[in-house]
Amino acid sequence: MEKKQILFATTNEGKLGEIRAILEGTDIEVISLKDAGIDIEVIEDGTTFRENAVIKAEAIMKATGKLTLADDSGLEVDFLNKEPGIYSARYCGVNTPYKIKNRNILERLTDVPDEKRTARFVCAIAAAYPDGETVTVQATMEGRIGYEETGLNGFGYDPIFYLPEYGCYSAQLPPEKKNEISHRGKALRMMAGKILENTIKEKRK
Repeated sequence: MEKKQILFATTNEGKLGEIRAILEGTDIEVISLKDAGIDIEVIEDGTTFRENAVIKAEAIMKATGKLTLADDSGLEVDFLNKEPGIYSARYCGVNTPYKIKNRNILERLTDVPDEKRTARFVCAIAAAYPDGETVTVQATMEGRIGYEETGLNGFGYDPIFYLPEYGCYSAQLPPEKKNEISHRGKALRMMAGKILENTIKEKRK
């Protein structure tokens, strides 16, 4: 069976690796902007994760004519009024290393007790179809901010995100487990289901 090719609007190799692992075994083939030779800068000026995902997906789809997936994801820390939120990638400056971003959050939570360190990862994904339809999904992974960077797996804020249910940090999870429980994993499986459902409908027409 010929695979359905989807352009994923990201240059983040970590995200791309997770996405391909999650969609392995489906009829969906994911190609990146780099794979497709596309270099388009999209200004994500939405006020929510969902809005930013839609802006990015629709802009790339209009430029390429291809079914395009885009995500916007980030970390919400309740004690910090849900910062960094939609500014997670730009927190402390666009090119600031995550070591510094993570240290900043840990320092701002100095002496804050466990029960007030609640946080979540949020992922919104939009699929923009060439016929003009745009579909969105959103999912979360709940946890809390730990007290130090721990673990070598994952990327971004994973080393400071503690999962009480599993007794470890997100960056300590094996990739298969992380894909199973993560915000991005949940959102991607929801979106994959919607895309495959649409593909079946198209074939029946």
